[in-house]
Formats: sequence, structure tokens, C-alpha cells
Amino acid sequence: MRMIGWLLLALTSSQAMAQACIVHSQAERLDVQVCQQNRNIPQKLFADGFCQPSLPGQKVDVQYVDQCPGGAFGICSNAQVANMPYHQDIHYYGVATDAAYLKPFCEGKSQGTWLKP
Repeated sequence: MRMIGWLLLALTSSQAMAQACIVHSQAERLDVQVCQQNRNIPQKLFADGFCQPSLPGQKVDVQYVDQCPGGAFGICSNAQVANMPYHQDIHYYGVATDAAYLKPFCEGKSQGTWLKP
């Protein structure tokens, strides 16, 4: 019976790992697309909070996917959410020169690892 419990726990944990959202925000002279890949954030909190940014003055489109798509110019792997025990991978798309300020933020503030796919 314990084995079934551990198996169910493992399956539930892997489902949280296969949760991501693509956030595309646009405003005048702004067009940003990121994908957030959940690592250990409770599923409902991830979907209802992390994937629903409040960006006044911007048009925001959110698409839920199982995994972040390829084509990112950089990934902040295992980024820690400020003041919380949660982690996620953030995939950045668009202007590769943005890595000049995204990489230091990733490695410093988010305590993540910057990856160039």
C-alpha cells in the first residue's frame, strides 16, 4: 500500500514539472515574450498567480503549455521566486541583446543559472 502512495506522489510531482505558461506582453514600442516552466510551485498558485501578471498599459496574452517551446535566446534555470521557497525556469524569447541585463538578474537576484540553448 505504501508503494502505491509513493507512486501517486511521484506522478503528482512530475505533473507539476510539466506545467508552463507563455506570457506575451505588448505596448507601444514593447513586445516581450517569456515562458515560465514550473519546478515546484503549487499548480493552482502557478496558474492563477505566476501566469497572470498585472502589467498596466500592456496587452497581455497567456497561453498554457506542457513545456516551454524551443527558440529561446536564454533560460534562467532554477530561478528562485523572491522571498518564497519556489523555483521555476524562465525562457526568454525575442531580442538576444536583452541577455546583457537578464543574465546578471538571473544569477544574482534569482539565484538561477543562465543557460544559452
